[in-house]
Amino acid sequence: MGNGTSIGRVRGLGSAKGGVHHWLLQRFTAIGNLLTLLFLVVSLVLLPDLSYNTVAGWISRPVPAVLIALLVVTTFWHARLGLQVLVEDYVHDHANKFACIAALNLAAFAGAAFGVLCVIRLALGAHA
Repeated sequence: MGNGTSIGRVRGLGSAKGGVHHWLLQRFTAIGNLLTLLFLVVSLVLLPDLSYNTVAGWISRPVPAVLIALLVVTTFWHARLGLQVLVEDYVHDHANKFACIAALNLAAFAGAAFGVLCVIRLALGAHA
């Protein structure tokens, strides 16, 4: 096997096998977002009015609360996956890349945790 040319150096190495998993996760979270957002829109359209008490009463039921919590989690997860690709593609210094991905993970986790906490508070009746 030749080492002098670019093709000679990479021949036989195969693929990195890391991109397919990331790509699939992004597609699955997009499908999850689509389904839960569709449920949210249909449910809100079917409510008699969109006052705070009506929506808070609706979200205090178990099925809407779980699906809205799933919407929050999959939305933040999907956003983190997409922004991670941007960081990996456009931040070239390894220290900066690590710092950006660490900050991205922290922000995504904090946002999802806060959103789920808000849904839980509404589901347990803290809206009065």
